[in-house]
Amino acid sequence: MDREAVSTRLTAFGEAEAQWFQVLFTNPAMDDALLEGLHHYLDEAASARFLNSMKVGRTAEWLGTNAPGRLQVRLLEAARSSQHPAYISFREGLRRSGGLERAYPRSAL
Repeated sequence: MDREAVSTRLTAFGEAEAQWFQVLFTNPAMDDALLEGLHHYLDEAASARFLNSMKVGRTAEWLGTNAPGRLQVRLLEAARSSQHPAYISFREGLRRSGGLERAYPRSAL
């Protein structure tokens, strides 16, 4: 699997792709390929003539909700790597998902 395959799946995100990502999440060895593909997807969204920010946000929300805890910080790092509206939409989708808060709950102190 390469970054183009992940990027293509993110672009055409649907039920089949959701199942594919669920299988991908079970293999920690594929985390780097997943994140490289995510960066490629966001770069392509940023360079597109038309930015579908709702789709980018929904994809981010699904990833934030379903990705394991080990990926939550890395997803947020990817979202914060640029100030382009595509990255901002992705960051907002992650925030709405609450995945980081579930993976790393706030301390009672």
